[in-house]
Amino acid sequence: MIPLNPDTLTARENYKLLSGSIIPRPVAFVTTLSSEGVLNGAPFSYFSIVASEPPLLSVSVQRVDGVSKDTARNAMEQKAFVVHITDEDNVGAVNVTASRLSPDESEITLAGLTPIQSTKIAVPGVSEAKIRMECVLERAIPLGGTENAPACDLLIGRVVQYHLSEESYQNTYVIAKNLRPVSRLAGNDYAKLGEQFKLERPQ
Repeated sequence: MIPLNPDTLTARENYKLLSGSIIPRPVAFVTTLSSEGVLNGAPFSYFSIVASEPPLLSVSVQRVDGVSKDTARNAMEQKAFVVHITDEDNVGAVNVTASRLSPDESEITLAGLTPIQSTKIAVPGVSEAKIRMECVLERAIPLGGTENAPACDLLIGRVVQYHLSEESYQNTYVIAKNLRPVSRLAGNDYAKLGEQFKLERPQ
């Protein structure tokens, strides 16, 4: 084994080790609405489930020099956001939304995605996703970095409405082979679902 002390590594080196080791990571495509009414969209692979009762999701939005990105700022201002599951059909457009735009420009427009009104929150989603989840902001937690310049905003969202395509949902189950989700690896690499297998949990 090769021992490495994270305290002696640069932030970039730690990023490369973490993003290359913790794989595959699902990709959340998050839409938010600015106070000026601009629909923002961006992908995040620092994303997971927090709880199921109530349903809670986490999205970690990295800051730039201690300054919150549009997604985190909008989510905190509007107290809501929409999480979409990135799949093989929409990953190309989702990747386009990673472009660095000014807050008054919409990544949704740039990527040619189609806004669709939400049911329970003011923030629209996009119709190209097979699964989208309307979330209200449960909590936003600044973490890492320093007290005056945190490294990220950890958004905890409570799902208040699910939207699932007919082909991806049957009898209370999500059909993974029809959803065709993609996952983030390191660098520019992504992965498809691949081979699946079962293991029975111990009693």
